[in-house]
Amino acid sequence: MTDFIERIWEDEILPTLTDYIRIPNKSPHFDHDWEASGHMDKAVAMFEAWAKKKLAGIEGATLEVVRLKGRTPLIFMEIPGAAKGTVLLYGHLDKQPEMKGWDEGTGPWVPVRKDDKLYGRGGADDGYAMFASLAAILKLREEGRPHARCVVCIEACEESGSYDLPAYIDHLAPRIGTPDLVICLDSGCGNYEQLWLTTSLRGIAMGNLTVRVLTEGVHSGDASGVVPSSFRIARSLISRIEDEATGQMKLDELFVQVPPERQEQARAAADILGDAVYTKLPFAGQTKPMVSNLSEVILNRTWRPQLAVTGLDGYPEPENAGNVLLPYSTLKLSIRLPPTCDATKATAAIKGALEAEPPYGAEVTFEAEEGQGGWNAPSLAPWLMAALDKASQTHFEKPVAFIGEGGSIPFMGMLGEKFPGTQFVITGVLGPKSNAHGPNEFLHIPMAKKLTACMADVIADHAAR
Repeated sequence: MTDFIERIWEDEILPTLTDYIRIPNKSPHFDHDWEASGHMDKAVAMFEAWAKKKLAGIEGATLEVVRLKGRTPLIFMEIPGAAKGTVLLYGHLDKQPEMKGWDEGTGPWVPVRKDDKLYGRGGADDGYAMFASLAAILKLREEGRPHARCVVCIEACEESGSYDLPAYIDHLAPRIGTPDLVICLDSGCGNYEQLWLTTSLRGIAMGNLTVRVLTEGVHSGDASGVVPSSFRIARSLISRIEDEATGQMKLDELFVQVPPERQEQARAAADILGDAVYTKLPFAGQTKPMVSNLSEVILNRTWRPQLAVTGLDGYPEPENAGNVLLPYSTLKLSIRLPPTCDATKATAAIKGALEAEPPYGAEVTFEAEEGQGGWNAPSLAPWLMAALDKASQTHFEKPVAFIGEGGSIPFMGMLGEKFPGTQFVITGVLGPKSNAHGPNEFLHIPMAKKLTACMADVIADHAAR
């Protein structure tokens, strides 16, 4: 670790991130009145002030907070370079909602540093990304190492599916140009002991499944045995798309052929991580993973469709539940899709399977949201493969490793389509137990520092290729 990286993180980045965690700037999907609440603008102003101060000494560097009407803002920076090409660095500053279950003394908006971890919502997902990106560029300039022109985009809608981003990319296209390297620090890592490159991201299909059997609730003693349970019907409908015994999805439209290279990388990652492939998760009691083969655990998480029921409506809290047969059940379904699966076709297949021939003639609707496609990384150029491995060996003393991620970063698929010749470095600090989106999210500080140093070296090698 260089003195520069250590100093800028400890003296400048961590204090600013600590203040940022205190701001409940939830993504617009979770805060519909985000403009009125002002939290987003406060976070943007904080990021803008820090970045402007660091860019002030760079001739020709510019920063603009771009605001398209009716959309969340985007921070756009241009930093001139001495080498040919363009490097696009991406991050976001909107956050997931609070979630219950934070440890005593911590909370989503309560920054707490314990040993090597900074707890609080948004520090690791993805507040640190802008600071690490600029720190990497500043490190190169302090050392007199050339780099290409750098463009930094920090959006404020990622946790809502980045629905504002396409408009900004089109609006800024002449200023962005054609990047030949994209760096995104919004992903995960298998451990905190080496550099991890994300090779793929899953897509997603979502929607609300509603089953209605009554116009109002009725005493269960009067209605049960006569009126079918809306929950039982919903359960049976879900069995049309998922095997309840194994968790395997049933619709052909949700599956793709896993590329041999990704299968081999899954085996290699399993060899590196061992049981940590699943022990990183907070299993309750004696709960076990769905499969025992470690490489299959990785492929289930990265290249196979999976269903999660993430919300439920129509039910009172248990302490307020009387003996009433409820009129309806609404289940929020979240289906992760393989990286190369067609999200539109998958969503249509799910809707068709759930709504066809409803049991007992019940009212059944699946209100589908717009599906999001996944992303499969292009093959690495030889120079980039060498640069990544050298950076990992330099700063971690271990080789670079490869793994797919089960989540989505919509921007990557968008860029992959617009710039098919671009090289991608998708990585991040979301490792074991970091728990993005859940309680006790933390930023692993040593990992963030080393990742910053690695990205500086990769940007320098890009200039020298």
